[in-house]
Amino acid sequence: MAANPVLSFPSNEIHDLRTAMGFEKSSSSAFFPPFLLQKAVAEMISTFLLVFVTCGAAALHVRDDSRLSQLGASVAGGLIVTVMIYSVGHISGAHMNPAVTLAFSVSKHCQFPLIQVPFYWSAQITGATLASFLLKALLSPARDLGTTAPAGSPLQALIMEIVVTFCMMFVASAVATDSKAVGELAGLAVGSSVCIASIFAGPISGGSMNPARSLGPALASQRFDSVWVYLLGPVIGTLSGSWSYNFIRLDSQHSDKPEPSKVSSFKLRRLQSHGTPNADASEAV
Repeated sequence: MAANPVLSFPSNEIHDLRTAMGFEKSSSSAFFPPFLLQKAVAEMISTFLLVFVTCGAAALHVRDDSRLSQLGASVAGGLIVTVMIYSVGHISGAHMNPAVTLAFSVSKHCQFPLIQVPFYWSAQITGATLASFLLKALLSPARDLGTTAPAGSPLQALIMEIVVTFCMMFVASAVATDSKAVGELAGLAVGSSVCIASIFAGPISGGSMNPARSLGPALASQRFDSVWVYLLGPVIGTLSGSWSYNFIRLDSQHSDKPEPSKVSSFKLRRLQSHGTPNADASEAV
């Protein structure tokens, strides 16, 4: 048990190292951190790369499945999620998904500032759209840019998107917001859940799990068939996944040691590994 008290932050989103070290900040900084622009740019870049890889792999699979299989496209999607979490998770939280951002903002254990949601959404949709138009230029004259569409009925695709997004968000809530979970392999856990869900859901719904990943290619290809499925399904899935994990998680009153501040990203574990004062790194394991 740590002797030093665990810090309590005005917002559970760790904005910078100075906040984690206990420096006082104005109340407005809890909602608009000094480098919100950097966080938005990190989200835009990570979402750009996510869509570029996942949609590019899907488009190449459709063009010639002898060169890239459905399994290969799913693995590529899981790997890029893993890489981006480890790359920008300490900066923006590596949401890369408007539905994930919304779920983190309404979860009582995450408390991602709701006022920052529009900035994250704008960055994510911008990154996805830019990646899609770049793929359109690179893969011309191909018309399929990895656009998601139901293989069967829209209802089947909607249910599948809800279930696989639930799986992804349930895992993300565990490893990103619960200090009792093993967090060092958080990126691998979330990336693996995306890969598994994509393998299973791909033949039915396309395995989007991300409104930005579906909206960007739809805008670039001007194909909006059942796009509502991929806007509604992931939102329901992330909200239900986050709420479900919050229901089963062990709160501090049920544990023999206090729970440190929860975060809506993968930042706190890295800050604690650097030995920040008044916060015992062992509390995050």
